[in-house]
Amino acid sequence: MDYLAAVRAFVHAAELQSFSKAAHEMAVKTSTISRYVSELEKDLGIALFNRSTRGLLLTEGGRVFREHALVVLQALDDARQITSSLNRTPQGLLRVTLPSAFGRLHIVPHLPEFMRRNPDIDLDIVVTDQTLNMIEAGIDVAVRIGALPDSSLMARRLAPHRRIVCGSPDYFERNGTPCIPDDLAAHASLRLSLLPDNKWLFLREGNTNADSEQRLVELKVRFRGDDSEAVLKMALAGCGVALLPTWLAGPALREGRLIRVLPGWEARTGRAEPAIWAVYPPKKIVSSKVRAFVDFHAEVIGEPPYWDDGLALEPDA
Repeated sequence: MDYLAAVRAFVHAAELQSFSKAAHEMAVKTSTISRYVSELEKDLGIALFNRSTRGLLLTEGGRVFREHALVVLQALDDARQITSSLNRTPQGLLRVTLPSAFGRLHIVPHLPEFMRRNPDIDLDIVVTDQTLNMIEAGIDVAVRIGALPDSSLMARRLAPHRRIVCGSPDYFERNGTPCIPDDLAAHASLRLSLLPDNKWLFLREGNTNADSEQRLVELKVRFRGDDSEAVLKMALAGCGVALLPTWLAGPALREGRLIRVLPGWEARTGRAEPAIWAVYPPKKIVSSKVRAFVDFHAEVIGEPPYWDDGLALEPDA
């Protein structure tokens, strides 16, 4: 007996309550379905159906066998799809949403190479700092920054989201350089309006027990903006102290247009450790086009991320 074929025949007959309908569904003879079920019943030592003028009705044993048979058949189908997808050429329309500044600086410049490597993928890019509902918006993959909330979405960490306290040389010449986090309370600060409050949390870098040495500083905010590049421009203009990600402030730091302060401290806007993520809807099988996009950008960004090259980021640097 072809046991797998027999199990599939039984499941179809149970769903359709008819041998003849199951035979039509599977493109075989009715006698074949009947023979498969009889062989299963002989093997199991129990009747699977009660036959009546109204059709086939599952026995108690039939209901138990069907329940477990469905699990096995689904697992087998998943295994086939997962395995075959490994050799499937990524193709089709890929809809991606990106945070505005990071997307413009570190995703869009690499898209030509991504498209060259994947000639059968077409891209539809949505650049926004709003957190879109991926299911409702038909988004295949999103790049998001920060600490991810609990959700049913799947995520892969692409890079750390390292932020440093910095300002222009002119600003510190006029206002002095903060030596400890508490000194920032006397300085003009520049911050994103998307953040929850006017406080920065400082953790001593390299300390395995962060709770033992931390500072929560209330800021004197002079400027708020909903765009991180606007905050960068204000810092470069000498308007105050900013908490900027290295992926944005790196060039200005290397050129000396910005100066890092408080090098022995890690600054956050909340207690959760932030990162840069690729997020996609939960599926048993991640599509090859999503996997290609995520793998490509993980490779391009590298570990540590390329934008940290040449920056002195070690504790007490």
